[in-house]
Amino acid sequence: MASEAPPFWWEKPDWRSFALYPASTLYALVAGRRMKKARREKMNAPVLCVGNFTVGGTGKTPIAIALAKQAKRMQLVPGFLSRGHGGSFAVPHIVDAHHDSAKHVGDEPLLLAEHAPVAVSANRAVGARMLIERGCNFLIMDDGFQSARIHIDYALVVVDARFGLGNGHVIPGGPMRARLADQLMYADAVLKMGEGDMADAVVRRAARAGKPIFAAVARPRSKKRFQGRRFLAFAGIGHPEKFFDTLSKAGGTVVLAHSFPDHHFYLPDELDDLVAVARAGELELVTTSKDAARLRHGAASPEFLESLNVMEIDVAFDIEHSAQRIIDDTLEAWRRRKNGG
Repeated sequence: MASEAPPFWWEKPDWRSFALYPASTLYALVAGRRMKKARREKMNAPVLCVGNFTVGGTGKTPIAIALAKQAKRMQLVPGFLSRGHGGSFAVPHIVDAHHDSAKHVGDEPLLLAEHAPVAVSANRAVGARMLIERGCNFLIMDDGFQSARIHIDYALVVVDARFGLGNGHVIPGGPMRARLADQLMYADAVLKMGEGDMADAVVRRAARAGKPIFAAVARPRSKKRFQGRRFLAFAGIGHPEKFFDTLSKAGGTVVLAHSFPDHHFYLPDELDDLVAVARAGELELVTTSKDAARLRHGAASPEFLESLNVMEIDVAFDIEHSAQRIIDDTLEAWRRRKNGG
């Protein structure tokens, strides 16, 4: 994950990237071949994949939620497919948002389950069939662009505007999951997420290849509640600095910022330390909705949760009806597949 990845992955290529180039080349060859040769089972429902070119947080989850909301507005019944990163379930499972814990299903599935049924399964074909049996007729796959074993009707690849492709090297020399050319071949559209110009080169290349380009930004819900308040902000997500910046732009003052590894499960001692430092500085505690999902079923006491501020994020597309177009394009691709086109 981004916060666990070597920092040089997100910097200008240096000797470390080039020293690992032989290993990156081998990884790229294997990843590219897997994408090309993979047998993908066709499902009896449209499949929209929200993926990315790199490891780490690019904002896929809020995009997936926004698309599920749009699908509902179009009278569809969406369901989410997830591997449940960070969870421990070994068998396919439909998430229970009220009783499952992040340790069992992962933090992102708990967030997704607030909006639509979620199937957590390493075998996404099994998960897809479970959702279809529950009445879902539009499947949104959170991640899995490179490795899923089901047919993707529409692949929307999200690129972070602030971090782009990092140093542009493939794992282990950089954050790329495969060569860009190999991945673009299977992408149906690219979405630039956030503010910044680090994704612009990818966007231009995708546009030259004839891929539709979308853009969106993350906006805090209830922005006014953070204005004029002083915080100790903490987060265990990919690129936590984006959360700290969003909080500042919402009008909150980030006096102290604590970063933890992506998908981190907090220990009681860590939470006690956060409370002590916040009290000493007369600060309020604030974190992300993903962290809150882990804390609700983890080490946090009711008193800690009651005093904790949570910044929830909504997605705003730069062009009206972008979400509807993505859903429409997915449905059209599915109809062509069903008709043998």
